[in-house]
Amino acid sequence: MKCVRPITKLIFAAIGAACVIGLSGCFSSRPKDIEAFLKPHQANVAADKYVLQPPDEIEIHCARIPEINAQRQRIRPDGYVTFENVGEFMAAGKTPQELADEMKEKVSTLYMLVGEEPIEVRIMVFRSKVFYVLGQVNIPGPKVYSGRDTLLTAIAEAQLNPMAWAERIQVIRPSADASVRPRIFEVNFDRMSAHGDMTKNILLQEGDVIYVPPTVLAWLGLKVEEIIRPIARAFSGVSTVQYATGTQPTVSGGAASP
Repeated sequence: MKCVRPITKLIFAAIGAACVIGLSGCFSSRPKDIEAFLKPHQANVAADKYVLQPPDEIEIHCARIPEINAQRQRIRPDGYVTFENVGEFMAAGKTPQELADEMKEKVSTLYMLVGEEPIEVRIMVFRSKVFYVLGQVNIPGPKVYSGRDTLLTAIAEAQLNPMAWAERIQVIRPSADASVRPRIFEVNFDRMSAHGDMTKNILLQEGDVIYVPPTVLAWLGLKVEEIIRPIARAFSGVSTVQYATGTQPTVSGGAASP
């Protein structure tokens, strides 16, 4: 019995060390990195600044030209949209206003247009740009980026699950440039949601990643499950084969099981 306690302590120490090592990779935040993120009140991101890309959907409004008025088009993979009697236009890479100006220039050679803005391009469905919510949430994955998505809205819509470590959520802005490190900061969602602390409620950008880590106990449970699941599947497979063939497992010592 005297040996049990030291062994038990050793096991718990090993588990604690494993938890620290395993979770250390989850947190790479730097508090000052939040300075790279805008707050909702610091930017007025409007739809006319949005750059169109496939497969966004747009709708054209031009009351004087029935052929294209209220026509909705999904931008094709090649970046173009096509309107009968008017022609084909490259929409990808342009803002709605830039596309409207290009259409106006071409259409004005075929029709009499009056007014300062005779053609209007409206974005009906935002599809081409996303950000990501990953980790311990009920609805993980890419989320459609609208230009006015806040951290609070994104986490609330993804819905934290019971294993989420709400006090240590990581917000990551990846860098396409290998020489520039990603920007990462940490947010306490409990403080934000329960106490109204909006100091870290930033405005998301396309490509941002929100990672919700598991708590220490949840991480340990996931690791135990990771070890046990393949073993359980192996035994389940053996049982299935034995049942299908009608054979019975044998017991060590040569005695057959009943």
